[in-house]
Amino acid sequence: MRSDERRAMTTALDRGDDGGDDGGDDGPLILAYDDNRLLTGLFGEHDRNLARIEQQLGVRLTSRGNRVAVEGGADARQTARHALDDLYARLKKGLDVSPGDVDGALRMAQGARDGGERESVADDKTLIRTRKRDISPRSPNQARYVRELKAHELVFGLGPAGTGKTYLAVAVAVSELVSGRVDRIVLSRPAVEAGERLGFLPGDLRDKIDPYLRPLYDALYDMMPGDQVMKRLETGEIEIAPLAFMRGRTLANAYVIVDEAQNTTPVQMKMLLTRLGEGSRMAVTGDPSQIDLPPGARSGLTEAVEVLAGVAGVSFVYFDDKDVVRHPMVTRVVRAYATRGQVAAGRAERTKEP
Repeated sequence: MRSDERRAMTTALDRGDDGGDDGGDDGPLILAYDDNRLLTGLFGEHDRNLARIEQQLGVRLTSRGNRVAVEGGADARQTARHALDDLYARLKKGLDVSPGDVDGALRMAQGARDGGERESVADDKTLIRTRKRDISPRSPNQARYVRELKAHELVFGLGPAGTGKTYLAVAVAVSELVSGRVDRIVLSRPAVEAGERLGFLPGDLRDKIDPYLRPLYDALYDMMPGDQVMKRLETGEIEIAPLAFMRGRTLANAYVIVDEAQNTTPVQMKMLLTRLGEGSRMAVTGDPSQIDLPPGARSGLTEAVEVLAGVAGVSFVYFDDKDVVRHPMVTRVVRAYATRGQVAAGRAERTKEP
């Protein structure tokens, strides 16, 4: 920032001027927060949260006392305002603000700017409370997903890796179990190798299936103390159920999660969907672009999406690269593969033309 620009922003902060985006003025937008005790959490250690917002939005943020001056384009300034206000509201509710929450607030604000529904990382309706931590969605699609998981008996979460499909489903299931709304959690996942042959694994059934269910275990341990996870596994309150052993069962008062569902066959998917009993809910997650079934085999997930469209009580939530909450590189990888797929589809379509 040039010295004259910095002086102008400092003067505006001293006076408490509001640059006024609504009027289209290019002057700085001044934000004020009434609880100084929360400012360290809002700004971050050494202002790292402000720096993160600057980097992602291309704005300049200057803080003095309880005020922040925001300089940049009109849309970027309003996005920064919404993100900071949401993070401040989160702190006022006693919740922490992590770098991931900052990124989430920015995604929420940008989604609203692009014409989507206004979402917030401080919304109580999408907050998931577990024994170890409180979890908030970090993108507009994630917020919708959480609402659907709480409201519908059968929810399909569809999209690329890293979008939180499985993690949020496990979080909602744990919250339902801890609150007593369900009696148990049933976790299931196809034992299909991702492009490699692992051979015969040693041990009993649990030992053989555990490697395939490791992502579900990781989520459980992130939300519950380890001793409680082990105890509930032993008592059956949390059950690991291989697909092959689900036939003939009726799962009552349970929260059922079917992960990596793109690797189920149509017969397996129909069998799983008809296991639901009274008081139960099911979340089915998968990425239709990463099917590891033998060549020519149809995915049960793909068929279920077609068959169940419009069925009452069934909800579909679609994620894309904007919802990836892992390392930023994952977003770029997902986007690159999606672009390549679109190009290949375009070529295939052109070759069919007479």
